[in-house]
Amino acid sequence: MSNSLKRICVFCGSSLGKNIEYRNEAKNLGKVMALKKIDLVYGGGNVGLMGELARSVLHNNGKVTGVIPKKLYDMVDHIELSDLHIVNDMHERKAKMYELADGFIALPGGIGTLEELAEVFTWYQLGYHLKPIGILNVNNFFEGLVRFLEHMVAEGFLKEEHRDILIVDKNPEALIGKMFDHNAINIDKWVK
Repeated sequence: MSNSLKRICVFCGSSLGKNIEYRNEAKNLGKVMALKKIDLVYGGGNVGLMGELARSVLHNNGKVTGVIPKKLYDMVDHIELSDLHIVNDMHERKAKMYELADGFIALPGGIGTLEELAEVFTWYQLGYHLKPIGILNVNNFFEGLVRFLEHMVAEGFLKEEHRDILIVDKNPEALIGKMFDHNAINIDKWVK
């Protein structure tokens, strides 16, 4: 089954991180998305990997939709985006981003990135959506998370089929290709 990936929501750091490869791959992902005519949905920030990604999509003639809470909007500088939604709080922000997106990608980031990734993963596991979820494993950033998910499977807290929902790759073009080829599965979390 081939997916329609017109808009991908990307979760990533509002910091650049210590390795220049994080910044380079955020820019590369933005370019790949724009060239494939995939719009970016993201948290609306101008700083860190968020800003690098958004500027790259725009620089390559792509479209960017930002979703940002009013409190953060009032605190930061902005990029001229294709579309911007100013919402009341973080819960509304995530709900709007998830609604707008046809799929999700996590780039390196902090606790907010991890939380957003975990939430869309949980929602898929529970059957609230069947949209592909990718992890761009830049510089092996997510290796610890991948091992921890394997540990959850081994300890009986996560089904192997649910762990396999996550699409992990180090190359943005390959990752998006796998997301297009993703076969949506609805596996009952509660049935053994």
